[in-house]
Amino acid sequence: MLKNFLLIALRSMSRQKMYTTINIGGFALGLATCMLIFLLIRHELSHDQAYQEGNRIYRLYNDFTKPDAGKWTSMPASVASIVKADYPEVELSARLIPFNWFKAGSNLFRREEQAENTFEEGFAYADQDLLQILEIPMIYGNALHALDRPNTMVISKSKADKYFPGEDPVGRTVVLNDERKVPYTIGGVMPDFPVTLHLHFDFLITLQEVEFWPGEQTSWCCWNYDVYLRLRPDANPHVLEQKLLSMRDKHLLGYMKEVGDQSIDDVRKYHHFGLLPVRDIYLTAEINDSLQHGDMRYVWLFGAVACFILALACINFINLSTARSANRAKEVGLRKVVGSLRFHLVRQFLMESLLYSLFSFVIALLLVWMALPFFSALTGRTLAMPWTVWWLAPMVLLAAVLIGVIAGIYPSFYLSAFKPIDVLKGSVSRGSRSAGLRNGLVVFQFTTSMILIIGTFIIYRQTNYMLHTKIGFSKDQVIMIQGTNTLTTEGLKTLKDEVLTLSGVQRATTGNYLPVAGSHRDQNSFWKEGRSKIDKGVSAQRWFVDPDYLATMDMKLLQGRNFDAQIASDSQAVIINQAMARELGLQKPLGEHIQNWETFTVIGVVEDFHFESMKSKINPLCMTLGSGGSVMAVKTQTADMQGTLKAIQNKWDVAMPNQPFRYTFLDESYAKLYEDVQRMGSVFASFAVLAVIVACLGLFALSSFIVEQRSKEISIRLVLGASVNTILRLLTQSFVRLVLISFVLAAPLAWYLMQRWLDDYSYRIELTWDVFALAGIAAIAIALLTISYQSIKAALANPATRLRSE
Repeated sequence: MLKNFLLIALRSMSRQKMYTTINIGGFALGLATCMLIFLLIRHELSHDQAYQEGNRIYRLYNDFTKPDAGKWTSMPASVASIVKADYPEVELSARLIPFNWFKAGSNLFRREEQAENTFEEGFAYADQDLLQILEIPMIYGNALHALDRPNTMVISKSKADKYFPGEDPVGRTVVLNDERKVPYTIGGVMPDFPVTLHLHFDFLITLQEVEFWPGEQTSWCCWNYDVYLRLRPDANPHVLEQKLLSMRDKHLLGYMKEVGDQSIDDVRKYHHFGLLPVRDIYLTAEINDSLQHGDMRYVWLFGAVACFILALACINFINLSTARSANRAKEVGLRKVVGSLRFHLVRQFLMESLLYSLFSFVIALLLVWMALPFFSALTGRTLAMPWTVWWLAPMVLLAAVLIGVIAGIYPSFYLSAFKPIDVLKGSVSRGSRSAGLRNGLVVFQFTTSMILIIGTFIIYRQTNYMLHTKIGFSKDQVIMIQGTNTLTTEGLKTLKDEVLTLSGVQRATTGNYLPVAGSHRDQNSFWKEGRSKIDKGVSAQRWFVDPDYLATMDMKLLQGRNFDAQIASDSQAVIINQAMARELGLQKPLGEHIQNWETFTVIGVVEDFHFESMKSKINPLCMTLGSGGSVMAVKTQTADMQGTLKAIQNKWDVAMPNQPFRYTFLDESYAKLYEDVQRMGSVFASFAVLAVIVACLGLFALSSFIVEQRSKEISIRLVLGASVNTILRLLTQSFVRLVLISFVLAAPLAWYLMQRWLDDYSYRIELTWDVFALAGIAAIAIALLTISYQSIKAALANPATRLRSE
């Protein structure tokens, strides 16, 4: 019996080639999309899941529960030793500085015996115990002692192979940033960090006996360290969080009382310490740190999109199956006449559905294999099909069977319910009774598609707004030359002067602080002079810049003057932005004195400019006079950018013959602030296109069904003189009505969802009617194009052909 069902199913599929192609193609496209989304979700959820003691590893964070205050991970240097000594629940504690900091931010590396430096990324400072807490093994060296001596570092396997091919580099000496007087010894070689780890470093520099400035290791003034803990097996993290309040009261409040900080009452009321499991770090983006994160909201969103697209594919199968009901009706009637039971017919049709599903899965796997490199680039993730894992084949087979049954169960019962007497009389009217269901399914398809289309338009507009709106400085044709910190003060001045002599170069500035991703940041508290023990401090960025900074960045000075290196008092002067003037309550800021550790005189006010993502408001900032730095920003005005770059490189090679010339463009670095938004827009656009294609196949199915059901009516109308336009209007008006209903449902849903998404941005577009109108017009146009083939075919058909049986 099973063999017979299989043969009949194959014959039926071969006889209806167009139907089979559309059905399998639509199914395969939907399944391939779901598989790609599954791989993305699997990648996101797999971060930090491989730790043997993962349920005992936590990262400490600050939770300031006052509205708009937020959460962050940076801690004072002494916190790790305090929690280890004072709280018996803590088995191990260790610190990490996971961002550009002193030597770890300059990135020039070489073997001691070599002369030429190489630029590297992925530096961090770490304690020895971090290797144990994060279970980082050693390929060479001892994991228990790799970082326990001063001036040691651990490097990754790939870097060991690059600099010490075929060797055990433990004990070898390397130089950072050309500082020959302070070489580093390699204490171990670790495996490359997997992509599914929240940390990605190639060089871990020891914190043993490191003090960045006098008193830095014991003071609670500055917060720069992430602290990781491994708790004892019987420890309760929730109880420990409550106990950590004693650390706040003893150390933090004690320090604030000592310096007279007036925000002490707020800290006592709102500040808490929390413990975040290491397995949750990657997908917990609301805790501020310097690492790259995923977003659990996107995991849920993409999971929902996958379910919707799979539902669209199943809907297509249902509609296409019912569209062929007239063709299958005589087969059903004859089978019942000769003795077939309804149960047998249900099994027959389910067998066909399973075959469609199996073939679709095979094609979907092929599509995934072909599309995976493009999808990986689109999402910015390293995705791979797990061909070798044991569960892949059983899971695919089970999914094929399950989806085949789900998609085929309604058509099976629907087709098998035809009455032989009605079929043999030629009066198959059963289809009309299910018109409401089929129309509802198409409305669901187009509602989903239009939500994705509207979302794509809005994400594109927000991205375009962020990249092209006025941001308070000029980012075009600004070259950022990297690695200038290794030059002497005189050498840097000479290089800058030489670069300024080149045609096409207008201005140049040197420093570490730029309004783009990856630049240095320095958060401080400021007060009006004499108010530090009375007022709460204003949290602001402090940037060191030279006198050419404002002109090179084309920033607008609203009041006062720029820095002047010839004026000695400018060493204690500041230029502040408008936000800082507002926060400090400076009505007439020029000449006012403000203080943090030093006292400064305000000599200028610069127009607010965006130096972080537009998700956050522009925060207070002050600039003080400085020199040196790891970046030289060069403002150009030239049509021959390649020629200008070559000329700058020639100057660089003279100044630094043993260091490679590296540069980036300011506008490209600025755009990196919004890479996640751009990627989301691209992914959304891809899903929207796929959803529209799948939905159009469903609409094609419904138009086929309508033509099948109304073929004799259309023929009679044509015989009686109806025009082609009349027939087209007759067949299309119901579809247009369905699309309009879809639009009415989709518009408020899309408005609500995108309003929630835009709420994350302090600077954002407004939702306007034209986006929704454009999506509706596009959907109607696509629907009309889809159904026009069937409608025109029916309108141009010879009526005699269809009425011959009458």
